[in-house]
Amino acid sequence: MSVQSNTKSMIMKKSLSASWPIIIGIVLIALTMRSPLTSVGPLAGSIRESLGLSNTAAGLLTTLPLLAFSLLSPFTPILARRFGVERTMLYALVLLMAGIAIRSLGATVPLMAGTVLLGLAIAVCNVLIPSLVKRDFSHHVGLMTGVYSVSMNLFGAIASGVSIPLARDLGFGWTGALGIWGALALLATLLWFPQAQASRVSAGAATGGASSRRSLWRSPLAWMITLFMGMQSLLFYVLIAWLPEIMTSRGLSEDSAGWMLSLFQIAALPVSFIVPIVAGRMKNQRVLVIFMTVLLFVALGGLYFGGNAFIALWTILLGIGGGCAFSLAMIFLSLRTKDAHDAAALSGMSQSVGYLLAAAGPTLFGLLHDITASWNLPLLLLLAVSALLLIPGLGASKNHTV
Repeated sequence: MSVQSNTKSMIMKKSLSASWPIIIGIVLIALTMRSPLTSVGPLAGSIRESLGLSNTAAGLLTTLPLLAFSLLSPFTPILARRFGVERTMLYALVLLMAGIAIRSLGATVPLMAGTVLLGLAIAVCNVLIPSLVKRDFSHHVGLMTGVYSVSMNLFGAIASGVSIPLARDLGFGWTGALGIWGALALLATLLWFPQAQASRVSAGAATGGASSRRSLWRSPLAWMITLFMGMQSLLFYVLIAWLPEIMTSRGLSEDSAGWMLSLFQIAALPVSFIVPIVAGRMKNQRVLVIFMTVLLFVALGGLYFGGNAFIALWTILLGIGGGCAFSLAMIFLSLRTKDAHDAAALSGMSQSVGYLLAAAGPTLFGLLHDITASWNLPLLLLLAVSALLLIPGLGASKNHTV
């Protein structure tokens, strides 16, 4: 028994060590998946004033990518079966560069059009990375989910924090501060290109090759994961879009508000790495779901009822709770599926419906602020969402597969 265990351990280690090129590629792609989005929030005021946009219209800068996620996610597994996982992701990176460039032209129409394009590109990567992890790292799902989750959150936090200094102190303006992330997408494209060239396996084979399986749309567990994905995404993207504005309404400077948004995301980094590893070793994830819900509720309650004395504490707790929620949503896609084909299908379903739900958030919350001239009602709604997140979270934590 011991010999078998040691042999299995050696095979797993060999498999992981032989996969460093694809691991590095996944990390680089993950770095590009949030920075183009999180860089917008701190610059929302500058963009709004420069182009004469309302809060509702400015909210579209966060809503449009989510609508793009929702639109393309269910079709991404089909594209991957047609072109291959690696090549589909390469095409997405090229589209991402184009979207970032167009968005940075400095006018309203290119701003919105480029935002849609980069949203479509990120949608492809969002869907296919969990499938790639399930296919190539089936013995290390928790570890690899933690690796790409922390990579996304790290550069998301950096992008939020440096947006204002880039735009104002270095003289890039809001267009340059948004456009600079195209360089990161270019680097990811160049380093992913060998993977796409070397790939000779069709995505149909890579994702299990099954084309006639029971539809996940009839699975209660799949719907619990989808609702969990949508609600945690709604919380995240509303905060990414409007947390700096909420902070400045409390009297913080633009710089401080931008760094608070970074603090929110930096606080998520440790749990983004640790939670998937811990979750992967648990029979079910109910304890983590309850822990996450309590943190989110306390943090949002503190922002609503408290003053500025503990605002950094509430921001940190919010980041920890949000990081836990995101990590659970990602690992559910692997833990609750039998193979890479199901992982891609569940990822497509959950991100399609989930991001459609999340897409309503930034625009709705901007509209509520425009109507009430206050952030109190939006914060109350976020408080309610954080409490309701417990229901699909507990449903998704059941130890079954779709």
